Amino acid sequence: MGFHEFSSPYDWSRIAAYKATAAEADGGMINLSVGSPVDPVPASVKQALAAASDAPNAHGYPVTVGSTDLRDAIHAWFRDLRGVDLGAVNAGVVPTVGSKEAVALMASLLRLGPGDVVVQPKVSYPTYEIGTQLAGATVLKVDDVADIDSWVDVPGVKAVWVNSPCNPTGEVLGTDWLAGVVAAARRIGAVVLSDECYALMDWCQAGSEVRHECVGKNGKERTYGLSSTPCALHPAVCEGTADNILVLYSLSKQSNMAGYRTAFIAGDHHLVRRMSDYRKQIGQIIPGPVQAAMAAGLRDIEAVHVQRTRYRGRLTRLVEALTAYGYQASMPDGALYVWVRALNGDCWADMADLAELGIVPSPGEFYGAPEYLRFSATAADEAIDAACSRLVSAKR
Repeated sequence: MGFHEFSSPYDWSRIAAYKATAAEADGGMINLSVGSPVDPVPASVKQALAAASDAPNAHGYPVTVGSTDLRDAIHAWFRDLRGVDLGAVNAGVVPTVGSKEAVALMASLLRLGPGDVVVQPKVSYPTYEIGTQLAGATVLKVDDVADIDSWVDVPGVKAVWVNSPCNPTGEVLGTDWLAGVVAAARRIGAVVLSDECYALMDWCQAGSEVRHECVGKNGKERTYGLSSTPCALHPAVCEGTADNILVLYSLSKQSNMAGYRTAFIAGDHHLVRRMSDYRKQIGQIIPGPVQAAMAAGLRDIEAVHVQRTRYRGRLTRLVEALTAYGYQASMPDGALYVWVRALNGDCWADMADLAELGIVPSPGEFYGAPEYLRFSATAADEAIDAACSRLVSAKR
């Protein structure tokens, strides 16, 4: 496999000076840059982790492809929350040590290299590009992956990254657009890599969510409204087969499990099996007790509903405050970020102004758009409210 050199503007040390300025502001710094969850891990997850701490899957070597219980939980999650029967589309699954590892290793595990081309959105999560560079393949950035003509006739295209809901923009690809990308990729023998890590943070269908029944904390049956964005493995997109499709998902945001490093790949069973073989040999395996915790997180619909409600409220408040300050802000279609054009035309100039208020967002340059800023809703309610108050008070 071997790793090649990489280069990227994605370096959090570049905002250290802005953090230092923000720390001197009245009330201190409010960090809205890194999308790191701060809310409690669900009780069901903690209980499952504790119960599995001395199970056979803990003191013995865990299975690379996941325990039977975890695999059952992944299949049920796809069926109940995404409308996808993995068995019916002949999809395989393998847990990964967080989604970033899966993204960074994807091109290498697909055995791509010099001469191969990987398509990705121009504005996107930086690790797509880094992972392609690590494999020695060529990055092709396009304004819109759904604009098939921008990449379908380019020689050497072997993979196409899709991110819906998108980090950082919040854009969601509809079923028809997603189906078009899949069909075009298959025509040229390319694999669709669909990053759907924010799939349950869907704000397009607010108020018209699918109702899900589960046992609440009091032991009684309760019904929760949850919706999800279109999935690349849905029959309406994949035409009944997972061939040439790999979907990534993470529990970091839905269940506040970023530190547990719990994610998975689902899709083309031939590709998943080959990746699983590689992962076994290099030791990329989820610890046994964490597999049990992951299964619990996937099944805890009530906790996901609670977290979605938190994020929706924070996003709504942030949008209102940023608009009052002077930004053209709007509720994203999905994900957990407010993406706005810099008032000064350059993200770094706005970063300096906001640091004087004690607020630190992410510079759009990290994601390929230096004229934008990203504000994360993963901060605590108190921090979000304080940021909103400062923005409204300082409105232009």
